[in-house]
Amino acid sequence: MAALCLTGPVLAACSAAGESGAADRTSEVPDWDDKATPVTVGRQMNIQLPSKAADIRAARQNGFQDDGLLLAFTLPTSGVDGFVKQLRPERELRQRDEPRESVAKPMTPFSHLGLPEPESLPDVREGQVCAPCGGDLNSLAIAVHRLDNSESRIYLRAVD
Repeated sequence: MAALCLTGPVLAACSAAGESGAADRTSEVPDWDDKATPVTVGRQMNIQLPSKAADIRAARQNGFQDDGLLLAFTLPTSGVDGFVKQLRPERELRQRDEPRESVAKPMTPFSHLGLPEPESLPDVREGQVCAPCGGDLNSLAIAVHRLDNSESRIYLRAVD
């Protein structure tokens, strides 16, 4: 009986140490890569930024197994269809007129870039570009939000 009483606390101490080590590792990942730029993120997504792109924002989130990539920019509305066409999405983008009622918090949120989530916006065309994609990219999704008559914001989210 005495051996069991001694073993119990030792196991608990070992278990707590193991949990502490796991907690230390999970606090580090996922983390945001502070060296990510629109050019490096675009390259990872196999995206050529349009010459008329403005207000370009990008982020890379290092994950356990896969990394999250975000790229957002504004484009004259007249150039949106040409940009989308060059991506060759799997299907035509779906039009969504109203914000989604329940929006799950994404693993790589655009709020990190100071932008609203495209799912929370009205008047959005969205869809999957590829899944799986060629190379190291696992998936790429696009959302296009018309800001006004002359300008739209492109949202690209990828898993690498």
